[in-house]
Amino acid sequence: MRLFPLLLLLLLAACNTAPTATTETTTETAAAPPAAQPAAPAAGALPPPDTARAKAVSALGDTLRVVRQRHNFSRSEGPADAFRLVFRGPSVLKGTAEFTITDPSGQVIFREMLTEPDLEAALVYELKTPTATPAEREAYVLRRIDQFFQPAQFQTPAVGPQATFPGNVENLDQTTWADLKRRPGTIGFDYLKGKEDRQRLAWSPLKKQTIRVR
Repeated sequence: MRLFPLLLLLLLAACNTAPTATTETTTETAAAPPAAQPAAPAAGALPPPDTARAKAVSALGDTLRVVRQRHNFSRSEGPADAFRLVFRGPSVLKGTAEFTITDPSGQVIFREMLTEPDLEAALVYELKTPTATPAEREAYVLRRIDQFFQPAQFQTPAVGPQATFPGNVENLDQTTWADLKRRPGTIGFDYLKGKEDRQRLAWSPLKKQTIRVR
């Protein structure tokens, strides 16, 4: 009978000590994506242009003076010819003038380039001192340009009936000269080139071109 209580106690102890399950939880932390890196420039790629130093370019940037005049020349009546003097260069004392005559149809019938000395040389006759200042020289050249086409420079006839043949004019022949003398309606244009070289242009109906007659 003493054994029964002992067995009963052992049985009760076994029922109260049932095993307990253990669960392991593993937490994986996702690795953060790598920080975005700036894209490397493609091989051979050019840097963006530097527009800070860009300069405006003008076709007329070197034009210092333009003088125009319309006057009959290649014909005594009807539409006039266009006389034009364009002075270009980095400065007045380093410029060059282009002298052109264009007929009413738009054809250029005369073209000549005049240097700055061609326009300045006659200044010596106006000087009151041995030399001129740069400002005086510039003022004289600009005055020459502005007064290049004065009414008094257009003469009719281009060759007077009593005029003698000028032997020092290049490319002027006796036949052309004689033909002009017979045409009282021709018009001559006078201009000074250099210090004392006074020239006269005329349209030759015989040659169909502008010629020098003086």
